[in-house]
Amino acid sequence: MHVQEWLDTVPAAAVYAVVALVIGLESLGIPLPGEIVLVSAALMSSQHTGINPVVLGACATAGAVIGDSIGYAIGRKGGRPLLAWLGRKFPRHFGEGHVATAERSFEKWGMWAVFFGRFVALLRIFAGPLAGVLHMPYWKFLIANVLGGICWAGGTTAVIYYVGVVAEDWLKRFSYLGLAAAVLIGLASMLVLKRRARKAQAREPEPVPAGE
Repeated sequence: MHVQEWLDTVPAAAVYAVVALVIGLESLGIPLPGEIVLVSAALMSSQHTGINPVVLGACATAGAVIGDSIGYAIGRKGGRPLLAWLGRKFPRHFGEGHVATAERSFEKWGMWAVFFGRFVALLRIFAGPLAGVLHMPYWKFLIANVLGGICWAGGTTAVIYYVGVVAEDWLKRFSYLGLAAAVLIGLASMLVLKRRARKAQAREPEPVPAGE
């Protein structure tokens, strides 16, 4: 079932909880579609479904920050054996190549890797645990984690919400115009196809009788 269709079947309070939980688990290091869930919920909030976009953004931010912090603690305690175990369990997400790429990003960018990693699917899963494994000072991690969570979760919610509102308003204003345009395009396409078919038929050579 499509994510948005499923979210439509649960109360608004449950939507907030699901968004916070899925994003928190993804930030913790479990490969889940946090961004898809957030975008779907934000789009629903623009369609008068009783979902408050401010509350939604706050829940998404809380899930991101808390999940990343738990991931950091787990990574700091588990160390590299944890990454090796995750690589065996989730080779598509924690394979040696993915881990090496994430490590190079952390070594080169430090706090910025945590901040901008929030906007990249691969680093979003790695950021918390890998920062702990690499023993990044927690205060640095926390600053980047909070700022990244606010910008990503809050920003995504705001952008999708306003895009949904504008799209709905545009469709209401131009629905009849769009319908008329669609009908005209359909008729024109049909006429063009018929004309091409007649031309192609006229160019076909006449069949030669078998006896000649």
